[in-house]
Amino acid sequence: MNKNTPKSTLFELLAHLEGAYAPNTLRAYQADMLEFIAYCEKAGNCAMPASPSTVASFLMQTVSQGIKTATIRRKASSISAIHRLSSLEDPTKHPEVKITVRKISRQLGTRFDQAFPVTRAILDKLLSVCGKDLRGLRDRALLLLAYDSMRRRSELISLRVEDIEWLSADGSSILLRRSKTDQHGSGKWIHISTETTKSVEDWLTAAQITSSFILRGVHPNGSVTTSLCDSRVSRIYKMLARRANLSEQVVQSISGHSMRVGGAQDLLTQGASLPQIMVKGGWIKPDTVMRYVERVRRHVHINM
Repeated sequence: MNKNTPKSTLFELLAHLEGAYAPNTLRAYQADMLEFIAYCEKAGNCAMPASPSTVASFLMQTVSQGIKTATIRRKASSISAIHRLSSLEDPTKHPEVKITVRKISRQLGTRFDQAFPVTRAILDKLLSVCGKDLRGLRDRALLLLAYDSMRRRSELISLRVEDIEWLSADGSSILLRRSKTDQHGSGKWIHISTETTKSVEDWLTAAQITSSFILRGVHPNGSVTTSLCDSRVSRIYKMLARRANLSEQVVQSISGHSMRVGGAQDLLTQGASLPQIMVKGGWIKPDTVMRYVERVRRHVHINM
């Protein structure tokens, strides 16, 4: 096999980048570039380095796939990153590609589908259907941790037992070692309520977990895995939503972001300022939070 194929070059680069970039970022690079390489092979075009016209054609044909503008922009970003990191000229900087992206944005629009907000009222319904067995205790701990901390899925599953600071009468704090907005691992302490602390403690005790990751998978036979895959998080939410008899439309709209959206909306209605919400959820862009809370009662004043 030719060692200089675009695929082999891509895999060598991704292996070199491992540890320098977040796993989710590298997965996106790989998926997007493999799709682009397959397109180029079919069209008889060079993928690395790619010409601006090839990239423009690739992006334009994705419009018919029924995907969102943000996804297409991500594909362009992946192509750009892989070229730059391979010391190749970035084809996405060419005016032809930029014009194509603008055309796509105008054609598809930039509106995104917001995840269904799991506010406290909805959260209580999900909690009410959690069993008292090992999986139920895990589900309850996951729900409360997700809502209380308002952290992303990848951040939730990375929380570790040894990073918990147990407080006597005021819940606990957990050190988030790394996050999407803290790629260098400076760390951030997250305070969680007494209710959440109790649910985490109950789960850890029942599962006999004393170190490493807090959240784990649970096999049908009751054995506990060493970790929890982030893709499982949204599936657990949906399963509990169906069990709670929420409508199928709501179930389909629930995602790994639902707790963040619901938590942000609840904070807003409780009078929290925009900076306070941003700090709580780890956002760095105000417009992201504004999209999350825009459906809250219109008369609520947002304090800057």
